[in-house]
Parts: sequence; structure tokens; C-alpha cells
Amino acid sequence: MTPEEMVSRLLYRDALMLVIDKPPGFAVHRGPKDGKSLEDHFDALRFGLPRAPALAHRLDRDTSGCLVLGRHRKALAQLGKLFKSGAVEKTYWAVVEGSPDVDEGVIELPLGRLDATRGWWMQHHPTGQPAVTKWKVTGRAGPLTWLTLEPMTGRTHQLRVHCAEMGWPIVGDAVYGNAPRGGRPILHLHAREIVVPLYKNRTPIRVSAPAPSHMRAGLTACGWKGDQTILPRETEDDVLRRQ
Repeated sequence: MTPEEMVSRLLYRDALMLVIDKPPGFAVHRGPKDGKSLEDHFDALRFGLPRAPALAHRLDRDTSGCLVLGRHRKALAQLGKLFKSGAVEKTYWAVVEGSPDVDEGVIELPLGRLDATRGWWMQHHPTGQPAVTKWKVTGRAGPLTWLTLEPMTGRTHQLRVHCAEMGWPIVGDAVYGNAPRGGRPILHLHAREIVVPLYKNRTPIRVSAPAPSHMRAGLTACGWKGDQTILPRETEDDVLRRQ
């Protein structure tokens, strides 16, 4: 990713915080096997500050959308407290296989590690950590459903495991769903909106990310009318080349 491409993904900027539109297929930070990550490109987002911004939270490699960065240590500490306390509101879009019997609900299924040898893979486990997700059907189209998801807790892979456990795995999920590994379709999970109450006595900052190109066909089939003012940044083939 060039510096220009990184800057083009900026959705919001102020003295404390940046919000970028994370592309799918990029790990946000280097893993145990090293390799390239999105934070390798954060230097392009200094905007005159002596240090690059840093991650205030995480998104999965294959999840797209709103990613919050703190611009310096004090900002990161403040953002960290907001995320940890649950004060930050997060809304995701997902296209899933199957169709819920009702139009909305709450999933309360505790989660635990699947196996220590499988990294961060998770499973529903009665003695696991509490995990709660609000969901609502936004559109339906035959075997597909467009869901709006609000995680009330922030467990690893929470939305993916919850949807799979309910019988509607997310399209493109090769770990918890039915997709083949390393190919099409790409995971149809998008961090659509984030609301951050960053400043006292001010309205919380609300930022939305455009629907990624690989999800648009499924969303459109389910009734999505499009992000009219935002052009696509990349094709599905661009994403697959990163994987």
C-alpha cells in the first residue's frame, strides 16, 4: 500500500483520533509469524506529528471497515478506557447464509478458546467469557440475509461464532462457516459505523465506512441502495491478491 492509498482511506481526523477504512485481507498488526500488516503503513498518517498513530482496537484480517487509531500516547490511553468500558458503539454489517425466523434478537453465548494449538479460533463454551450480540434483519434475498450486528461485548471472533452457532454463518467465513480457505467468497463482515464519545460536553463522533466492493452484490440483492457518494477503492481480485 502506498502512502497515498493509506491517506485515501482516512474517514475522520482530529487532534486525538483517526478513523480509517480498513481493507479486507490485511492483518492490522504483525502476528507471531511476522509478515506484512496494516500498521506498517501508519507512518503516512502522522500529519506533522513526530510519531505514527497506533491501534486503539482490533479488527480481524478479513473484516473491513472502521478502524480507530490514537494519534499519541495520551489519546491512546483515553481511547483504550472508552473501548474497555463499552462506551464505544460499534455497528457491523454482515451477509449470512440462511434466514432467521424472526427479524431481531439478542445472542448470549459465552465464548472460549477452541484449542490452544489453533491460535485465536473460538467456540461457544458454557464456562467461557460472556458474549452478547444484538442483531436485526436489514434485508433478505432467498438463501441470503443482510444483518446489522451490534456487539455488546468485544470477544475475539464474537460475531462470526455467534452467527455460525445460530445457524446462519457469515458468507466467506472459512473458519466458522462453509467457505473454502484462501479463495472466494471473501468474508462478508464489515465494521459499518463507530460512535466514540471522545470529548466531554460534545456530541459523540460518528463515523461510517462505505460498503466494500466484495459485499455489494449480496447487499444489493438484499435491498441495499448503495453508498451514493463514495466510489469503490478496489476490486475483489485486489483483496484476493493480498491473501
